Amino acid sequence: MAQSNIYTVITGTGRSIPDRVVKNSDFSENEFYDESGKKMDKPNEEIIQKFYEITGIQERRYLRDEQVNSDIAYMAGREAIKDAGIDQEELDYIIVAHNFADVQKGVGSVNTIPSIASKVKHKLGIHNPRAVAYDLLFGCPGWVQGLIQSNYYIKSGDATKILVIGSEALSRVSDPHDRDGMIFADGAGAVVLESKNSDTPVGILSYASRSDALNEAYLMWMANSNNPNYPGDEIFIKMNGRKQFEYALNTVPPLLKEAVEKSGIHVQSIKKVLIHQANEKMDKAMLKNFFKLYGIRDVPYEIMPMTISRLGNNSVGTIPSMLDMIMKNEMEDHHINPGDHIVFVSVGAGMNINAIVYKLPETA
Repeated sequence: MAQSNIYTVITGTGRSIPDRVVKNSDFSENEFYDESGKKMDKPNEEIIQKFYEITGIQERRYLRDEQVNSDIAYMAGREAIKDAGIDQEELDYIIVAHNFADVQKGVGSVNTIPSIASKVKHKLGIHNPRAVAYDLLFGCPGWVQGLIQSNYYIKSGDATKILVIGSEALSRVSDPHDRDGMIFADGAGAVVLESKNSDTPVGILSYASRSDALNEAYLMWMANSNNPNYPGDEIFIKMNGRKQFEYALNTVPPLLKEAVEKSGIHVQSIKKVLIHQANEKMDKAMLKNFFKLYGIRDVPYEIMPMTISRLGNNSVGTIPSMLDMIMKNEMEDHHINPGDHIVFVSVGAGMNINAIVYKLPETA
C-alpha cells in the first residue's frame, strides 16, 4: 500500500538543443503548396511574415545531418543524471517520450527497433537489467505523461529513481512544401525523479489528463507532401491549425484548473506556468482563459516563459528543456525558488492534454 509521506521530486535536469540554427529567412526559396496541392500564389516573404505574426517563431533548431533523435535524448539524459548526482545503475526506469523514434536524414522510414529508451540505456552504458527502459507515445504531452506514470511507480514503492526524457526530431518529418512545416523543431530535455519522504506535500502534488479521440483524433495526422509532384513517397506531419487552436482554448484551461483544485493551492500561488510551445498567440490565449475561470482579468503573462521565438516547437522536448534553462538560471527574468509552486501543461496529437502541479522542495 502506498505511503502517504512519499513524494516524487525532481532532483536533476538536463537538455540537448541542437546547434544548427534555421531562421525564417532560410525558407525563402521553398515552394509552398496548400492542402489541395495548389501552389500558393503569395510571395514567400508574405507567407513567412504571416507565419511569424501567428506563431511568434523567428528561428528554430535542427539536428545535424549525422544525428538522430536518440542521440539528443541520450545527451539530455546524461546531463540530468550528472545534475542529480546519482549512480545511473540505481535507476529503476528510463522513460523516453517522443513521436517518431529515429529518422535518418534522407530516409523516410522510422526506426523503432530497438526503442529509443533502449538505445539511451545502451549509450549510457547501464548494466543493471532492472533498469526498465521503454518509450512513451502520447503526442506533445508525452513527457508530462511520463512524470505522471513515474509518480505512480514511486508512490507505490516500485521505484525510487526514474529518468524521464522528452526528445523529438520533427525536422525529419516536416514537409518542405507545407508552411506549417516551419513550426517544427528538434530538441530534448530530461529530468531525474526521486522519492522523498516529507511530512508536508512536496514535488508532484496533483495532475489531470484527458484524451479526445472521438472527434479530435485527426487534428494532427501523417500524409504525403502538399506538393503533388514530390519525388518521394515519405509521409509528413500535418495539422489543422485552426481547429487545434479552438480545441486548446476550450479544453486546456478547465483541465489545468482541475489540476490546481486537486492540489489544494490557490491560483495566485502559481509562480510559473511551463506550457508547451506550439503557438505564441495560442499559449497566451490559454493562459488568459485559465485565469478568466477564476474571475481574474489582469493576466500575469510574466509567469509564462516563452522559448518558441528561437527554439520553435520541439514537442515533448519543450517543457523539460525550458525547465532546465530556468533551474540553471539561463532564462532571463525567469527564476524558480525553493517552495515555489509551478505547473506543467501540454496539449498535442491524439488529441491529448495533461497538467501537473509541482512544488519545489524547501531544501534538498
